[in-house]
Amino acid sequence: MSDKVFPSSKPAANGTATNATTTTPNNPPPATTNKSHLYNPTSRPPYRPQPHTRRHRSRSDRNICCCCCFWTILTILLLLLLAAIAGAALYILYRPHRPSFTITSLRIHRLNLTTSPDSSSSHLSTLFNLTIISKNPNSHISLDYEPFTVSALSDGNDVFLGNGTLPAFSLSKKNQTSFRNVVVSGSNDLDVDAVNSLRSDLKKKKSENGSVMLKIEMDTKVKMKVGGLKTKKVGIRVTCDGIKGSIPKGKTPTVAVTAKSECKVDLRIKIWRWTF
Repeated sequence: MSDKVFPSSKPAANGTATNATTTTPNNPPPATTNKSHLYNPTSRPPYRPQPHTRRHRSRSDRNICCCCCFWTILTILLLLLLAAIAGAALYILYRPHRPSFTITSLRIHRLNLTTSPDSSSSHLSTLFNLTIISKNPNSHISLDYEPFTVSALSDGNDVFLGNGTLPAFSLSKKNQTSFRNVVVSGSNDLDVDAVNSLRSDLKKKKSENGSVMLKIEMDTKVKMKVGGLKTKKVGIRVTCDGIKGSIPKGKTPTVAVTAKSECKVDLRIKIWRWTF
């Protein structure tokens, strides 16, 4: 059997016939290679980031943060404004007044300063008896006091002379209470500086009709009630100075002059201090 010859299906571009490609069962046509299916890493386009999308995200995040800060600050300012308005309204409505304390009587039973022969140690022994009156001048505010710590000092050098206590008590609106026979005593060893200060003060006052100036300090905490509302406990210090007394001779107590004494109340709060 003779082989069949198949001519080319397309003529050449210049009009000349191309060589025919013969195909036989024993000679198949050559396989064509498709270069587009081959992987070529150099032909892949480089990756280029898109900064426009990232910039848009950063701007949106910044706008959200600014809005949160703005509304937070605005809320805080509104709360402060409301608190100021409420405080002003309460002040105008209730007209709070400072509580008052008065020392109506003070007796000096003992005020002895002894020193060893070699001046190596000094001992102070004191005994006072007080009468204290506390008043609440407020018409809408009640006061609840915790126990007081009462201290006696020399008015001038602040040398500690003795201490005592007052029990806890409450004062309703426009009310007052008094405490009699409040004992303040002390038996302490003094250092050299305290002895020198106290001796100079006593010598100076003895030359002035034998008098000595005293100061009484009272420390406690108070809670205020306004209608059904109660405040937190607030530290309070009462300072009564200008008390003029005489050193007793023998066992007879002397009576101090308290008519010119003034008692100041100092409320101590964590954020600020109110001085009445």
